[in-house]
Amino acid sequence: MPSPPPDASQRLRLERRAIADHLAILDASMRDVVESAGSTTGDDEHDPEGSTIAFERAQVSALRQQARQRLAEVDAASARLDAGTYGMCGRCGLEIGAERLAARPGAAYCVRCAGAR
Repeated sequence: MPSPPPDASQRLRLERRAIADHLAILDASMRDVVESAGSTTGDDEHDPEGSTIAFERAQVSALRQQARQRLAEVDAASARLDAGTYGMCGRCGLEIGAERLAARPGAAYCVRCAGAR
């Protein structure tokens, strides 16, 4: 079983904080978009701003979902760290490369297995 990098816990905490901060910004953006939508007629077909607001809402919604997914990945990685399995591929059981963990602290799969999913 590979031993986790000595700074793994700190990296995961920093990654979680960065994602949570980003999610807070996206939540504020969504509130702004919803507020903007409330000031329009609601008739996207005839309102030149309607499609822009709908696009912005869809875009921010997708970004929020991605951020929540990344947050869940980091939380799962923290649980793996506590369980002593951090750094092991969840598919093949081999060690996840240090470079991959440095780039994506929440990675659950090695590069090979992540590409095969």
